Amino acid sequence: MSLRQTYQKEIIPAMQKKFGYTNALAVPKIEKVTVNVGINRSMSEKNPKYIDLVIQTIQNITGQKPVTKRARKSIAGFKIRNTTVVGVNTVLRASKMYDFLEKLINVTLPRIRDFRGLLRKSVDANGNLSIGFKEQIMFPEINPENVVRTHGLQVVITTTAKTREEAIELFKLFGVPFRE
Repeated sequence: MSLRQTYQKEIIPAMQKKFGYTNALAVPKIEKVTVNVGINRSMSEKNPKYIDLVIQTIQNITGQKPVTKRARKSIAGFKIRNTTVVGVNTVLRASKMYDFLEKLINVTLPRIRDFRGLLRKSVDANGNLSIGFKEQIMFPEINPENVVRTHGLQVVITTTAKTREEAIELFKLFGVPFRE
């Protein structure tokens, strides 16, 4: 059973019972998943193909072409011009989002060395979960032998939950492992 079906058949009734929602549409849901990579200026200057490498990595992981983010204004102290690429991100919604979440929960997180679960403080007050990865090789699409340069990435799961407790319960029902 896919995560979308699990949400509809199991998670909605469980959340309604625990938090007393009378309407199924009032139950919090996962809205989107954002995958971000910050681009280090020194790395992109040393290797001009570094940005293309990061774009290819994100595309392999998410199955969707990412967009590059440029600096909004020039900052002389950081030697950044307003045309400098400072990040790469992609936003996943609908079926791609659920496929990515299933892979993240069942394959990627267990592959992390010494993984004991996510901290509850990774969920902010608005109900969004942020997960940082030090290396991209945790994802099954990335072959460690073909990696030229490792880089970190951030995954942010945005929900419609109103409180932190609702979001933590929603993530638990989806199968996200938290430390006890």
